[in-house]
Amino acid sequence: MIEVMNEPKRAPAPMPAREPVRRVGPPPAGELPALLIEHATKRFVVGRKKKPVVAVNDVSVSIRRGEIYGILGANGSGKSTLIRLVSTLLTLDGGRVEVFGHDIEREEMAVKQLINRVSVDAAFFKKLSPHENLAYAARLYGMDAKLARRQVVEILGRLGVGEKRLDRPVEQMSRGMQQKVAIARALLTSPTILLLDEPTTGLDPRSKLDVQTFIEEVRDTHDATIVLTTHDLAEAERLCDRIALINDGRVVAEGTPDELKTLVARDYGKEPTLDAVFMTFTGRSLDDDVDEAKEDDDE
Repeated sequence: MIEVMNEPKRAPAPMPAREPVRRVGPPPAGELPALLIEHATKRFVVGRKKKPVVAVNDVSVSIRRGEIYGILGANGSGKSTLIRLVSTLLTLDGGRVEVFGHDIEREEMAVKQLINRVSVDAAFFKKLSPHENLAYAARLYGMDAKLARRQVVEILGRLGVGEKRLDRPVEQMSRGMQQKVAIARALLTSPTILLLDEPTTGLDPRSKLDVQTFIEEVRDTHDATIVLTTHDLAEAERLCDRIALINDGRVVAEGTPDELKTLVARDYGKEPTLDAVFMTFTGRSLDDDVDEAKEDDDE
């Protein structure tokens, strides 16, 4: 055996950065979906002399754990109603919804422990500070107050909100800051499924970027499944692994952003953009109101 003396030892090669596991559905056979929606239907009675409005019409989707699944639709298309159904805020008129195998009607409490929701209009006790609002939420979930505060400070710090802002009344904060506090409140319970209903609508560009970056971080580091409704096609293309287009309460197209763009270019001769995808399958822009007779907040 020949030994080379005094040869300097080489430093070990750095390990390549580990990419987060990306799961893009639908779930394969044998894998439990994070969220399963089958033939979901919801109607609203808008007047005694009017027919019920079908806000969600026979919707079926299956979402894998770890996906960011986008739902796009014009105002009044039913996307927010669908989110409310999943979050148990509304009851189904037909079909079923399961969260990791738990039926939302028969096992409502088990479902509520797995999900949390952030809406476009976050609700707070306006006179209280973010810290007081979040401490109240922590107590509702049986969390230790000191642990909850540490987690809130960490989450808000990653969203660009300094600790000194935590003791100011919420009513003195900008809408962007309030929305970041709402996201921190939702993440206090470490939800397995995070329902984000237009979380960046109305935010300034800096706050929108902070929230989008944080959504990616939550997906990659918490193994969370995220369902996102948005009016921002660039945001959908950046964040979403798959997208469902909903029109008049029905899912009219579903696929990855690249699949949908390829489809409209190949089969319809349109530009391979999400704008073209949306116009092709809905015939309207994202800002169009579908039906003024529907619920005002059904977006």
